[in-house]
Amino acid sequence: MTATQALALLLLIVGSCAIAGLARRHGVAAPILLVLTGLAASYIPGVPEFRLNPDLVLFAVLPPLVYTTALESSYLNLRDNVRTLALLSVGLVLFTAVVVGGAARLDVPGLPVAAAITLGAILAPTDAVTTASIGRQLHLPRRLLTVITGESMLNDGTALTLYAVAVSAAAVSVATPSPLSVARSLIVISAGGIVAGLVLGVLIHRLRMRLRDPLVESALSLLTPFAAYLAADSLHVSGILAVVVTGLYLGHHGGQAHFATRLQDMAVWRVATFVLESVAFALIGLQLRPIWTRLDDPVRLKYCLIAAAVLGAVILTRIAWVTLYGATLRQLIALGILHPRRPEEVPTVRRGIVVSWCGMRGIVTLAAAFALPEGFPYRDLMLLTAFAVVLGSLVIQGLTLRPLISALRLQDENTVASEVGRARAAAYRAALEEIDGDPSEEAEILRLEYRALLLRAESDPDGRVSTGELPADPLRRRAIGAARRSILALRESEVIGDDAFHAAEEELDLLELTTDARIRPGD
Repeated sequence: MTATQALALLLLIVGSCAIAGLARRHGVAAPILLVLTGLAASYIPGVPEFRLNPDLVLFAVLPPLVYTTALESSYLNLRDNVRTLALLSVGLVLFTAVVVGGAARLDVPGLPVAAAITLGAILAPTDAVTTASIGRQLHLPRRLLTVITGESMLNDGTALTLYAVAVSAAAVSVATPSPLSVARSLIVISAGGIVAGLVLGVLIHRLRMRLRDPLVESALSLLTPFAAYLAADSLHVSGILAVVVTGLYLGHHGGQAHFATRLQDMAVWRVATFVLESVAFALIGLQLRPIWTRLDDPVRLKYCLIAAAVLGAVILTRIAWVTLYGATLRQLIALGILHPRRPEEVPTVRRGIVVSWCGMRGIVTLAAAFALPEGFPYRDLMLLTAFAVVLGSLVIQGLTLRPLISALRLQDENTVASEVGRARAAAYRAALEEIDGDPSEEAEILRLEYRALLLRAESDPDGRVSTGELPADPLRRRAIGAARRSILALRESEVIGDDAFHAAEEELDLLELTTDARIRPGD
């Protein structure tokens, strides 16, 4: 890399982070602003061409972003929504690939079936980064956010597997890929990725439990998504699914790690995610000019019309699938065939509208399009169409999502707040019980403090407990240990969910951090 190229890369990173920071300050969806800014910047004279390297995206950018989303996701919530997630991350991907491929063949009669399915697979997956970012910013209800982010994490594996099968079929001039062979490949590659991720997650968790060194554990955490992706890829199974499963396993068992490791990991991954997300979306916007300049004027108009038709097919396909799924499920519940355990599990029309409109595409779609081999049938058309769908979905759906949610008056069920209050109260009761028999003056001081904290937890379940003025001594560690065990037991018995568990866990981490900092000088 030359000095000029290094400077251009540095400017890209700094500029992307600055724009993302500006978007955060003014409450604007950063992915949309970054893409539009990158698009405008690509036409400024003197701006270098940043060509998207698909191998770099699939190995260096996507794994850490997906891994971070998986770490922050709730395994329990995903498990409770497994039916919905399966129909969205597998059923909808296959349905989209077939419908979009069929629409493309209607617009381009000479397009081979394998190439049409390839285009459908490229456009099928929603973007995990965009969805999680916009969903959190808009404060979507917890169940809705779980479904949308869970789908976007898992559908990458299905889409990329179908993409690989379709590209191989096109390379050997197979007229129409066999549905049986496609199904077999999907099952083998997906199941292999899940197993690889689970095995790696167990091994890394056990290694971290032995290390007990926050610095080394955080270094291991940074390497984990790349290791999971490479391990699965070397076995020719889904690397993305391996990363997702590894992240979910480690996130679910994160309560057993050292408190300093969790706090350090959280800070490191937030910074890394912020930088990677910013650069990734800026790169998306910078990709149009190289595609556009390769096309002649008559071809541009024709391809733009085809891309617009395909974008419409992508949006309408998702709306149709989600609407049909919701209507069918409500009918089955009404007939008594299905029995949801909780009222929020019953799909509503308003939640279905939001899910159907959260179909933003992103970096995976562009990376898959750029990874098409040179000489692939209608490659330039697919590149332009992929960019049009990414940009169109981000602008059309991303910009209208906030007013749509406001118009539908969707509100969070706020179950997390009540669960946090329950976990907090249980934690401080356990802490009091742990030191109840200690007659020392220190124990009495601590009992007074925890009784005050318990009183605040019971009277104000949504408030956060201040830890700045609490004295620290070894007895506090015993109490905090008991508090941790109590909220772990609540989570294991499913009295509280992962979101509430992590909120209470973070409070205890901060308490223990204060204790640790004050004890060490006098130890």
